[in-house]
Amino acid sequence: MSKAILKLCQLHLGENAASGAKTFVRHGHHLRGKAPGVAKSLQQKLEERQVKDPLVHFKVDIGLPPRTIPRSKQLQERLEHFRRQHKNPEMERLARNQQLIVDLEKSNQEWLHTVGPQHIKQIAEHYGVFEHLFGDAYFLPQVPLQVLYTKEEVKYPVYYGNVLKPEDASQKPEVTYESEPQDLWTLVLTNPDGHFTDNDKEYVHWFVANIPGNAVEKGETVVEYMPPFPPKGTGYHRHIFILYKQNKKLDFSGYKKPGPCSSLPERTFSTYDFYRGLQDEITPAGLAFFQADWSMFVRKFFHNVLDVKEPVYEYDFPKPYIRRQEWFPLRKPFNLYMDKYRDPKQINKEFLVRKLKKVHPFKAPEPPAPYPNAQYFERTVPTWLKLEIRKSRLKEGRINEIE
Repeated sequence: MSKAILKLCQLHLGENAASGAKTFVRHGHHLRGKAPGVAKSLQQKLEERQVKDPLVHFKVDIGLPPRTIPRSKQLQERLEHFRRQHKNPEMERLARNQQLIVDLEKSNQEWLHTVGPQHIKQIAEHYGVFEHLFGDAYFLPQVPLQVLYTKEEVKYPVYYGNVLKPEDASQKPEVTYESEPQDLWTLVLTNPDGHFTDNDKEYVHWFVANIPGNAVEKGETVVEYMPPFPPKGTGYHRHIFILYKQNKKLDFSGYKKPGPCSSLPERTFSTYDFYRGLQDEITPAGLAFFQADWSMFVRKFFHNVLDVKEPVYEYDFPKPYIRRQEWFPLRKPFNLYMDKYRDPKQINKEFLVRKLKKVHPFKAPEPPAPYPNAQYFERTVPTWLKLEIRKSRLKEGRINEIE
């Protein structure tokens, strides 16, 4: 019986092939299209659609020449170091007794001078730093750039995409890097996400040129420092520090802005055009960047410093689909599930009452915790309550809808 069915299927396929029809029978079902193995896979279709000409789509390395130390030698030195540490009886004793202290600063310096530049480059590519600043060019950040903001004796470092609030970066930071005394450098801080009129342009927040060695304070300030000001509703803005190495002392009078320069059109900047004009004289060598989103500091900054009305961006999302309520919802947090079917006004009223309990007419509000996710939870706190407390600390969810 099975042979007869197989023969009928083969005859049916032959008739379809002769007639040009794009159907075939498989396990008794009539299927359209080409058979598996004959039809192209999704990966093959994407490769055909996204084909790139290697003569046009290629990346150019515009950074400093790579270090002469071969990778194999670095790995050999690291392996020898591990062997020496493994034979150290004192270190073994401390490790067994859980008393071994790892020098994090030393480990970080070793990372920066070995595989760190490659990792930083990968992170920058993930955030689109090279694409939005240099187009089809990139560079290997071979000069470790350390940026540190200070606010009320609290240090806020800049790494590679960490989040800082605008008020934490209200004053110009302390920038350090390794350099020979006779070298000259240029440091530029730009925001590629915040231009109001031209998406291809940036705002320059800080520009210091002709820096002797690593003494940034002795460099020529071309544009004074301006803190971040991401408008409300625009999400996170990248603020990118680029350190360029100069071949000689350069004249940047064409970019110089007098005074604090609170005019945003005058701060319009293009890293791509800037580098193209001086590519024979400067070379990008260091990189660090952070992200910032809106806070009340931005509103005061627009009113008091820029003297303009604060722009607010909103998007009307379609109403979410809510399925019919179930008698016994399984594997769903009951508080979030029930909030879907409650009156939004009643929920907002609860959040408003909770917020007014912390407001005093004669006392300033309590400052928020600098590291909300690092706060301790008691073991007896249930999971759903932990979620509510965490959202309240991070000011996420419905609490943002109440002014």
